[in-house]
Amino acid sequence: MQKQIHVMHTFANNDGVPYITWFMERAQREQTVRFSFLLLCPQRPKMLEEIERFGFSGTWVRFDHRKRKRSMLLALPQMWWHMVKHRPDIVHGHLFDDSLPAMLAARLAGIRARFITRQDTGYHLYYAPKWIFLDRLITRLATRVVAVSGQAKQLMVQHEHAPQDKIAVVHHGISTAPYATDHAAEVDALKKKYALQHAFPIVGTVARLIEWKGYRHIIEAASILVKNHPRIHLLFCGTGPQEAELRALVATHRLEAHITFTGWVERSSMPALHSTFDVYLHAADHEPFGFVLAEAMMAGTPVVSTRTGGIADVAEDGRSVIFVPERSGPALAEGVIRALRTGLEGIGAKGKEVALRAFTFDTMWKGYLHEYEKAITG
Repeated sequence: MQKQIHVMHTFANNDGVPYITWFMERAQREQTVRFSFLLLCPQRPKMLEEIERFGFSGTWVRFDHRKRKRSMLLALPQMWWHMVKHRPDIVHGHLFDDSLPAMLAARLAGIRARFITRQDTGYHLYYAPKWIFLDRLITRLATRVVAVSGQAKQLMVQHEHAPQDKIAVVHHGISTAPYATDHAAEVDALKKKYALQHAFPIVGTVARLIEWKGYRHIIEAASILVKNHPRIHLLFCGTGPQEAELRALVATHRLEAHITFTGWVERSSMPALHSTFDVYLHAADHEPFGFVLAEAMMAGTPVVSTRTGGIADVAEDGRSVIFVPERSGPALAEGVIRALRTGLEGIGAKGKEVALRAFTFDTMWKGYLHEYEKAITG
């Protein structure tokens, strides 16, 4: 029997990661990989119970993101000790707060295969450029870097000076099961809840209410679209610090009858929510991957988006998605018009085909397993 590969994952400030649950289910079934976890959290994470149910080991490392530097320094020797004790074949970091101490600890512990998945590519570049040198350090300490999109890889090569051949692109994946179910009853309920029975097109956005996601531009697009589409209605699904500013902007444009802020929407409701939209509209200036875009496509919902994230690697403009040339109200409005003119049903169907090929969990699992095996045998 082939030796199991022991992968020690590190996570910070996160008490539940859906794809890691799927990873554990698959690893338990196939017995090719054994996982262990170091979880950097301020309180004992509930995720530990799930890890134990799957028969894997997990350790809580106390970590307070409000005191990031001190917490990293305190976490470093604990992480090193666990790595020396358990001798994993691979240490795999996922977020900035865990990847920096994890790569340092793994290097000091003599772990030869050190992976990071860069899920926050571009954050320091756009919002805190003085800290890019730490991204460069993490990349240098890692022996293999997984980018979740081609755009993420390009940013790392260009701004972090990462060698091209050190980076693999493995798209995130999602479970197909929730999108293979009929959500008609739930869709009807959502339309009644938000008084959308006579609305068309229903345009949805699922994202935090922050500047990065481009809601101001979507509001400007709505002010243009409503002139020729008086029944249009937009759902802003999410919460965030920009909400008061955005509500005031909606009022300034007199769009209260056309835009609804739904607040937080539970993840279990996402397939039905996406099926409620006639168009999914995304205006982020960058997305390392963009789960919501993959989810919308998986639901068969036509996507109009800036050219960002994983969909930019696999979707074709005008067939499986509508890409807009810039992040502006007029460009987004023209994108929605193009989608309506091209045909929503056709774009949605082609987009679903792409998502089922490129963004399934099976594809993601095979990508990571290939990288793990290559690291151990190469």
